[in-house]
Amino acid sequence: MATAFPLEDAFFAALARDDWPQPSRPRGLEAAGLDGPRLVELFESQLLSRHLDYQARRLQARGEGFYTIGSAGHEGNAAIAAAFRHTDPAFLHYRDAAFLIQRSKALPGQTPLRDMLLSFCAAAEDPISGGRHKVLGALSLTIPPQTSTIASHLPKAVGAAYSLGLWRRLGGAGRWPADAVVLCSFGDASFNHSTAQGAFNAAGWAAFQGMPMPLVLVCEDNAIGISTPTPEGWIEASVRARPALHYLSCDGLDPLDTYRAAREAERLARRRRQPVFLHMHCVRLMGHAGSDAQQAYLDPARIQADEARDPLLIAAGLLRRHGLLSVAELEARYRAVGERVAREAEEVMGCPRLASAAEVMASIVPPARPSRRVAVAEPAVADDTPAPMARLINQALARLMVAYPQLVMAGQDIGRKGGVYGVTQRLQARFGTSRVIDTLLDEQSILGLGIGLAHNELLPMLEIQFLAYLHNAEDQLRGEAATLSFFSRGQYTNPLVVRIAGLGYQKGFGGHFHNDNAIAVLRDIPGLLVACPSNGADAVGLLQEAVRLADEEQRVVVVLEPIARYHTRDLLDEDDQRWCCADPGPEFRLPAGRPGRDGEGRALAIITYGNGVYLSHQARARLGAAGEGVRIIDLRWLTGLDHDALHRQVADCAQVLCVDECRRTGSLSEEIITALVERGLAGERLHRLTAEDSFIPLGPAATVTLPSAEAILGEARRLLGSLGSGEEGETPSPTLPATGRPAS
Repeated sequence: MATAFPLEDAFFAALARDDWPQPSRPRGLEAAGLDGPRLVELFESQLLSRHLDYQARRLQARGEGFYTIGSAGHEGNAAIAAAFRHTDPAFLHYRDAAFLIQRSKALPGQTPLRDMLLSFCAAAEDPISGGRHKVLGALSLTIPPQTSTIASHLPKAVGAAYSLGLWRRLGGAGRWPADAVVLCSFGDASFNHSTAQGAFNAAGWAAFQGMPMPLVLVCEDNAIGISTPTPEGWIEASVRARPALHYLSCDGLDPLDTYRAAREAERLARRRRQPVFLHMHCVRLMGHAGSDAQQAYLDPARIQADEARDPLLIAAGLLRRHGLLSVAELEARYRAVGERVAREAEEVMGCPRLASAAEVMASIVPPARPSRRVAVAEPAVADDTPAPMARLINQALARLMVAYPQLVMAGQDIGRKGGVYGVTQRLQARFGTSRVIDTLLDEQSILGLGIGLAHNELLPMLEIQFLAYLHNAEDQLRGEAATLSFFSRGQYTNPLVVRIAGLGYQKGFGGHFHNDNAIAVLRDIPGLLVACPSNGADAVGLLQEAVRLADEEQRVVVVLEPIARYHTRDLLDEDDQRWCCADPGPEFRLPAGRPGRDGEGRALAIITYGNGVYLSHQARARLGAAGEGVRIIDLRWLTGLDHDALHRQVADCAQVLCVDECRRTGSLSEEIITALVERGLAGERLHRLTAEDSFIPLGPAATVTLPSAEAILGEARRLLGSLGSGEEGETPSPTLPATGRPAS
């Protein structure tokens, strides 16, 4: 009797005839390095994977399952799992169910069948994601969960592999064994993605220079990306030409050939500490997913030919030819696994699912852990000489490197050159090239490096040279760094600090690619914290708090540093030195979400951040006596704002002006005004002054689309005038200290 799945019918037909397809590269058990019982074990992993694919579609048909992208045709990756240790971190392709099932056999007490069914059903008991997504992952099996279908997990796999050698050079130990090998699998369509190509390049770039890179990249090539064919020979031709990358291939339909190649890949990566590209030829069966009608783009002959290459048929044939299982035993195992999956599915369907926003969001913020900061003897005399922001950041970075031995900095030009603006000068000379790393020019690889390092217990601080350079790599933050705790119930985290030089107002340099005020891309990432200092002392406080947040609370924190303020010394007049600050010291931290305040005036509150704080101080000074009625609120944090605290800071003011140097549409000021209205402030008291919805040009026009001190002054005069305030004067505001940081 026919079943619901043609592949099942084909399997039973082969059983009836005892007629099985031959592998493309026939070899014996001994030649493959595999014994009979292990081959039977691999077949059972493949069977379980296949029946899970069938069950996923049955569950969907009943309205109980929510994921049908299966592993059918890719079950050969069970042999890859068998060739590696369960302590080797594996960043898996979404068609790697057989890999996870096989690896689970390395540890007692694992329940991959139930775990995966819970995941299909989005059950809250799902042990890896808690019902948030169907992901392949397990903390005990060293498999961090991946949701990517476009290879965005490859850069962090490169970073994870790099971390193994880095820990050796630092003389410490991370989460994984020192001789571990990192695996990363992906499809042939994802191979062409720029993210994948950047990862291949970064791995080769490092290995070419002799850096340890124990990484096995497994390309599961089924020759089609949803409906677009992969040109025959394309992947091999593309990879063989790459330096410092070993190329191996295998017939992924044949577990013997796959195991042979995987053992060779493991040997090369583990012993030589070099990257290997394992090209696994397989086949995609049952379409891309349950909703994919492949008959619309593949002719019947192609579908029939693919089904005839079913790896289950080939594996069963090997078992028969080697006399390991009889026809009756094959059928009995096949049916037993199917019945077991069906029984378990009936039990799982009744499990509770996430029902509230609070339950869904519970793992966005990772769990806290003890501080890893070490005690440091303080210098006898602290340097309290007022200095600009760049110098104070440099001093703070040096302190942090001493206080956190596992802190590693990485970025383009941060070492030898000391950064484009000199912020990291002399740090590499002091702490060495293993802790202050000059990277290649590729923001995806820089961010991926940091995520991978954080996976292995290092504390990365990355530098993105300019904000505009982040945008081609931002998915590493959105799709990888910020989602890891969410999709693993906080079991996996990748805490890191990302320093980004950005915003506008540079003089004599820039244009759009060096003056960029587009921050909305950062502000809407759940769980990501974004800080923005306006002066040197606050930069120290925010940076020191960012490192604490990453270390103790395992957060991902971006510190957006205003380029135009790096070397600013003066506020009103040449050589007045009024924007220099004294170093506030190692214990000074500015907690997330808490704004600063300067002045007690109740006529007008100016809410702003970054360059806006500097410009608002200039404007207030030009108001003379009327400036006494103006208070300036420095947000400091651009996400995670404490809107209740902000409301308390301005509620007693007659007028409120939000000065936002970023673009009007999608800006921070929209959030602030909305939150104040929600807390009862009348709309006629609230006003905005923002940048235009424009890119920033080069030359004299570089600031014409941005708020200026003159524009703030004009708006302040208008608002104060409506209250009958005093006349303008030229006396600087007495609430701004002559030296040191603006008051908090």
